[in-house]
Amino acid sequence: MKKYEAMYIIQPNCIEENRNALIAELNGIFTNVTEVDEWGMRELAYEILKHTSGYYVLAKVEATAEEVEEFERVCRIREDVIRFMIVKEAE
Repeated sequence: MKKYEAMYIIQPNCIEENRNALIAELNGIFTNVTEVDEWGMRELAYEILKHTSGYYVLAKVEATAEEVEEFERVCRIREDVIRFMIVKEAE
């Protein structure tokens, strides 16, 4: 398994309990989540899907290629996720 950083932005109008469930769902895709850092509401650099702010979450994980693909698939499907990125950490 390789180490990754997954960053995703959740819509600002998402209810807190739905947001917490979404964060748990996305982090649950990975077998080993080492750290989750919720940055909270932040202004976006540019408007995304008519939103000017979003709830930022950064997760450090150890994952297989299949888990990374599943994370990307779920993020594309979920309407509450307005942007996401996952990158491999430098060794």
